[in-house]
Amino acid sequence: MAKATKKQALGRGLSALLKDPENDIKSVSDKNADKVVGNIVELAIDTIEVNPFQPRTNFNEETLRELASSIKELGVIQPITVRKLGFESYQLVSGERRFRASKLIGLETIPAYVRIANDQESLEMALVENIQRSDLDPIEIALSYQRLIDEISLTQEQMSQRVGKKRSTIANYLRLLKLDPIIQTGMRDGFLSMGHGRTLVNIENTNDQLEIYEMILTKSLSVRETEELVKNYKKDKTIEAPKTETAENPKYIKKGIRDFSEYFGHKVDVKVSKNGKGKISIPFHSEEDFARIKKLLKSGK
Repeated sequence: MAKATKKQALGRGLSALLKDPENDIKSVSDKNADKVVGNIVELAIDTIEVNPFQPRTNFNEETLRELASSIKELGVIQPITVRKLGFESYQLVSGERRFRASKLIGLETIPAYVRIANDQESLEMALVENIQRSDLDPIEIALSYQRLIDEISLTQEQMSQRVGKKRSTIANYLRLLKLDPIIQTGMRDGFLSMGHGRTLVNIENTNDQLEIYEMILTKSLSVRETEELVKNYKKDKTIEAPKTETAENPKYIKKGIRDFSEYFGHKVDVKVSKNGKGKISIPFHSEEDFARIKKLLKSGK
């Protein structure tokens, strides 16, 4: 903690270099650029604008408030990354959740790594850095890959090298964009997994795709059950849920699912076998989301 405080104090000193209009740093070759670029600098929050290239579009308000509470108590532990636009003008490259949470509690400054980049470099930096994070949903990742193809003209092989993922993995994400928008929204909201999506993308007929999607939701089909359903569909073009040992959920379970889903903020999955035994599955989308659910479970003691 002392080391972080020392770094931020140094950042406040470095930020003074950026407030000198006569020696404004515009490129990495300018005087004092080496002292600022790549170091932690304390920047005024009102000099930073949100990055329009940010691939992440969904920000859970409750987890944002929890992050804001943590920042209020401990400070911003991990600096954001910005690029310099002009004199005392910056744009976010990564760290929008920390930025939003800091604004939420009224912080006036925030620690940041300053980078100097043009628009194309900024777009690539934002997309690549965000793809490497673990809190994006599969559709956000797929859209980021597609933007790298469309706007930076990267091949799948080049993307594989940049983000450290196998080319086949990138291809699997991109295939998700062939899904109907309704199904894509279902994936973003956590109602079905990437495994479900990868299976559904093999169905070319949109109406049949949507019908199977509805069946996955209403019958809480697993990925394996969905694969069996799609396999049978391709064989005889009929859509029929696979027979399983799972009995239809009784009324008390159906009501419980609604209550659990509302409480945890996600669609909770409950499966009951014929002998009355079952299991409850609660999905989560990030480390912060897991911490939020853990807190809810503890508060219920």
